[in-house]
Amino acid sequence: MRVRESERTAWAEDGFFLRPSVFSAAELAELRRAAERVAAQAGSAAADAPGGYEVDGNRYQPAAGSLVQYEHAAGSRTLRVVEPFHHLDPVFDALVDDPRLVQPMLDLVGCERVSLWTDKINLKRPREGSGFDWHQDSPYWNHACDHVDRLPNVMVSLDDARAANGCFRVVRGSHRRGILPGRDGEGTLGPLFTHPDHFELADQVAIEAPAGTLIFFSPHSVHGSEPNRSDEPRRALVLTFQPAGHEMFKIPRERLAGGPPWAAQASRPAALANSARSSS
Repeated sequence: MRVRESERTAWAEDGFFLRPSVFSAAELAELRRAAERVAAQAGSAAADAPGGYEVDGNRYQPAAGSLVQYEHAAGSRTLRVVEPFHHLDPVFDALVDDPRLVQPMLDLVGCERVSLWTDKINLKRPREGSGFDWHQDSPYWNHACDHVDRLPNVMVSLDDARAANGCFRVVRGSHRRGILPGRDGEGTLGPLFTHPDHFELADQVAIEAPAGTLIFFSPHSVHGSEPNRSDEPRRALVLTFQPAGHEMFKIPRERLAGGPPWAAQASRPAALANSARSSS
C-alpha cells in the first residue's frame, strides 16, 4: 500500500494521483450511513448553537466541536461542509487509522509516523450543492504551521463523481510553484482563492471516478469544483495528514494516525477492518 514509482512520478509532475475503487460496496454503504449521521448531528447542534457568522456571503456556525458551513442560497439550512468531522462518528474516527490511507501518507509526508492535520466532509447535495472556486489549501494553512509543504490530502469519494454532480477538478502541475498569489481586493476571502493569472485553466483535470476512489493531492495543487446540477449526491471526505508530533489544525491535541502495528484495527467496524486486512 506504499506509494508506487508511477505514483511518485505523478505526484512530482502533476501534484496528484488516483487509486480507483479502493473501498468495497459494503464499506461505502457504511461510510455513507456515517456521513448522514454526522450531517444530522452537526446540523442539529448548529441549529441550537450561538456564535454564527457570515463572511463574503458564506455562513458559518461553530457546533459540536466542528465548524459548519451552510449552502450559499439565502436562508438555506443545508449543510455544505463540516470540519473537522472524524470525532463525530466512530466509523470516521477509525478511518483515520486505515492503512489504505495512512501507508501512502507515510511516503507523501516523508516520515515513518503521521498524524491528522484536519478533515472535512463535503456534502454537495443534489441540485443545491454549490461549487468551490479555484484555490490552494496552503495559503489557508500557512499562517497556522511551519510545515505546510508536508500536508498532503486524500479525498475519499463516497459517490460516483461526474461532471454533472460537481466532480473534483485539479490543475495539473500547479503545485510546482508553491503558494500562488490570491485574489486580493475581492472581499475578505479573496486572498485565499488563487488568482487566475497564475495558473493555466487549460491544464485542469475533471476527475470522474467511481465511488470508493482515493485522490491524493498536494496542498499546493490548485483545485475546485462546479455545482451539483444533477439529482445525485456527490459526497466526499478529505483527510489531511502531517508529520507526527503536531496538534491538529482546529483541535488543540495530536491525533496519531495508524502506525505499525495498526492498533485501531481490532476496534474498527467489521466491514472496514476485513477489507483492510485483505488489501494488506
